[in-house]
Amino acid sequence: MYRKPNWNVEGRAWPHRNHSRFITVGGFGWHVQIMGKGPSILMLHGTGSSCHSWADLAPLLADRYCLIIPDLPGHGFSDTPKREGLSLPGMADMLQGLLAAFDYQPFGILGHSAGAAIGAHMALSDPIKPKILIAINGSFAPFEGLAGMVLPGAAQLLALNGIIVHAIASGAKDIGRVERLIRSTGSQIPPQALDRYRDLFAAPGHVAGVLRMMAAWDLRALNQQLVNLQVPLFLLTGSRDTAVPPLFAHRLARRVKQAHVVDLPGLGHLAHEENPIAVAEAIEQAFLTIKPLA
Repeated sequence: MYRKPNWNVEGRAWPHRNHSRFITVGGFGWHVQIMGKGPSILMLHGTGSSCHSWADLAPLLADRYCLIIPDLPGHGFSDTPKREGLSLPGMADMLQGLLAAFDYQPFGILGHSAGAAIGAHMALSDPIKPKILIAINGSFAPFEGLAGMVLPGAAQLLALNGIIVHAIASGAKDIGRVERLIRSTGSQIPPQALDRYRDLFAAPGHVAGVLRMMAAWDLRALNQQLVNLQVPLFLLTGSRDTAVPPLFAHRLARRVKQAHVVDLPGLGHLAHEENPIAVAEAIEQAFLTIKPLA
């Protein structure tokens, strides 16, 4: 069993720690932050991250909305499930169980990167009927070409190799490596956010959970089903995003009837961590198209 981040060690400096809750649903342990009042919004971070990714954006929304911000399965301080729980449908099902435990029916789903894919899967299902889906640099399609065939298998091999998992975690203690990784996505984020990513990737349990998730995911079915989406989809896309280039959002918008592309000039993959004010304004404009808020 790999060591996960420790709430009493790494978690001591976690953003909005006073809003954190630990809850067990169906035998699975979740870490989730809940803050604010008003219509509820489920906020789903991307691969390799945690609820800390929303640290600066959440306060800009919490005076008007109730925010439900979990660490995804295998990430942060949430438990790591078996393989089926790390697949896209598996994560969506587990999140539906979490929402049911709190008796929340979200008005909207806000997802970053892979979190947007989970939100889309949930919006296409019956139990969750949001009024709007907002994606920040949403990752809705598999990698193209050879990468799409090789990466899932490679991630599975890496996750099974304890030496490699520990080597990745050990290397993450070097904040310079973490900063270079973030910059490779086109983003520059504040030092305190870099520290949280270092805390996560220095924990072998988080690294193993991320690799196992990557190995379990297959976005082909979702990509085909998105044409059936019945709610407005707002695609917020950073012009400097090298992980999910803006071209992907524009392609998707041509296929999905209620899709709208919102450009975020000068921002990269972690746009909401780079400029939370600009992203909050874009989110508010999207919400204003849905009347009434309920």
